[in-house]
This record gives sequence, C-alpha cells and structure tokens, in this order.
Amino acid sequence: MTQGSAPLVSTVWWAHTSTASDRLLRLLTEQERVRNTRFRLQADRERHLLGRALARLALAERVGCPPEKVEFDLRCRSCEDKVRTGAGEADKAPHGKPVPVGPAQGWEVSISHSGEWVALALAEGAPVGVDVERVADSRDLGGLAAYTLADAERRAWDALPEPHRVEAFFGYWARKEALLKATGLGLSGGLRRVAVTPPHTEARLVAWEGEGGPASTWMADLERGPGYRSALAVLTDRSVELTVHPSEHTARLLHG
Repeated sequence: MTQGSAPLVSTVWWAHTSTASDRLLRLLTEQERVRNTRFRLQADRERHLLGRALARLALAERVGCPPEKVEFDLRCRSCEDKVRTGAGEADKAPHGKPVPVGPAQGWEVSISHSGEWVALALAEGAPVGVDVERVADSRDLGGLAAYTLADAERRAWDALPEPHRVEAFFGYWARKEALLKATGLGLSGGLRRVAVTPPHTEARLVAWEGEGGPASTWMADLERGPGYRSALAVLTDRSVELTVHPSEHTARLLHG
C-alpha cells in the first residue's frame, strides 16, 4: 500500500430482481434493448436490465449528468492481447467489460448477477471487479474444482469437512472471478491461473501464473446472505474505503 495516500473510494450497489421494471428500458441503448429481448428467460432479461440501468443511474449521480448521457465501450482484454501478440484476431461482435466514456470517463464499473441478486461496483481511477455466486450443491463440484482451483487451493479444499466444501468452492470462485473481471480478462483468463486465500480467511491474491497479473490488488468478501458468496477486487496499491448500498437504497435510485 502506498504510504500517505488517501484511500480509494469504491461503492457497491445491490439490486434485487424484484425491482426490475419495464420503466427502466428507457435507460438502455437500442443495441442493449435488442440484446435484452434475445434472452430466453425472464430472469435473465431482468438481471441484464437491472445491471445496465443501475450502472447508468449510479454513474450519473456521481458525475452530475443525465443517465442517458452515460455511455460505455465494451473492451475485451483477451482479444486485445491476441491482436497485440499476433496470436489471433479479435471477435467482431462487441463484448467484454463495459468501460464508461463521455461524462463518466475515468470511472470503472463491474456488474455481476446470480440468482435473485445483481451487484454493481464502482471505483474512480482503478480497475474494479465484483462477482456474486449462488451456492448450488447440485453441481459436480469435483469436476468443477479440477479446472477451477489451483493445486494449493485444491489441497486446502479437499482437506475441508464435507459439509463445508460447497460454500467454500463458491467462495473461491467469487474471489477469483472478481479479480479476473477487474483485470478485464474475465473467465477467459483462466481460473486455475489465479490462486487466492481460502474463503474462511482474509481475501488476498496469493499467486498468478504466467503474464498479465496485476501489480497490486485489494480484495474483500461481500456479505450477501445465506446461499450466496460474493467478492470485490480493486487493482490498486492504496487502501480502499468501501461503501455498500443495500437493495432498499438501490430501489430508491432505480425508481426515484
């Protein structure tokens, strides 16, 4: 951590899917509305709508502009790395992490959703990543662990009592995906390349295999209640002052 530096401020907003409303569609671009209609399940349409609308409203509040003026570019670091190294071509369809442009340029955002919850994380001047995972014990966790957990993580996970393994697995996943999202790589960066501390300990990056790892990282778990695990990562060497808005506050922002 840089000595004497003021803390970097990061904010997390939680939105419950029950707050989704067609009134929010006005905040989406035409391209985003088209994409929203392509989701087969209503729950997926609600999560996508909440994530985009909330990002515009929260950023507009921060920079003092109408939410309709907040725009995003989609940038995929994996594609950029392919082009830079000559390893391949970028995918033509727009995809990747939303990066604010226009009045909100300089801010960083990350959106995640799972089950009934949508999370938005904001930070100014430092890449941020948030992830929320619904704990589900019906999956083949052994098979998932084989391509998700680094060797040291797998040994620590195997040593846990059986009743604790399901929640711990999703704790690992949330921490690792939050970090990968902050870097802009997302899941294409490879979950096994990233090693973090066990979920029952303080969140911290332990190791990054290969190139592309962040120089400095701040991490923390987020409380989302029973049945969910969530984490936040900010790529900074400063301390982080975190503010978390519960769903009641978010509902007022969405429909105020």
